[in-house]
Amino acid sequence: MVNIRSKSNRARAPRGPKISVRCNEAIRAPEVRLIDADGTMLGIFPVEDARMQARQAGLDLIEISANATPPVCRIADFGKFQYEITKKKKVAKPSTNKVKEVKFRFCTETHDYETKVRHIVAFLSEGNKVKISVFFRGREMSQTQLGFELVNKLTADLAPYATLDAEAKLVGRNITATYSPLKNLKQKQQAKSPPPAE
Repeated sequence: MVNIRSKSNRARAPRGPKISVRCNEAIRAPEVRLIDADGTMLGIFPVEDARMQARQAGLDLIEISANATPPVCRIADFGKFQYEITKKKKVAKPSTNKVKEVKFRFCTETHDYETKVRHIVAFLSEGNKVKISVFFRGREMSQTQLGFELVNKLTADLAPYATLDAEAKLVGRNITATYSPLKNLKQKQQAKSPPPAE
């Protein structure tokens, strides 16, 4: 016997961040401090009267501060209130710097090397860390010393822009090293950029 599940039986994951705020009938306090839709403080009301005022305005009664005595409630549209909270949370998240990776071969030609260095400087000027990888294939593993020389040359060329986080090391078939931008690099790059043409 084959068990076929219909779409309606599947559990659905909630969309977006869950906001735990009491609204309308879920508010349990006997009396609340009420704020109207315009933001003016109306005073302390029994919760039933506050709900009735919200219904008359065609809005919801939302518990803003449950820990206060009495709890603070606001008359507002609950959907709009949720949207504003999620918007604030998104803005409040700190922007994390990314780690960009640039790959080299130990026998990278001069022009390709210079192009990759320009890309690395661009990444560093945006405030990102850069991980470089020098990778080897097959018998090239006997030439790892040339890879370390390439990393040393790169470290010298990037000295005005970045610092080496840790010594380069051979991991498997790759030599890896990570560079962090200098603290004042972004300001220097913005100062060097020409003003927009008028």
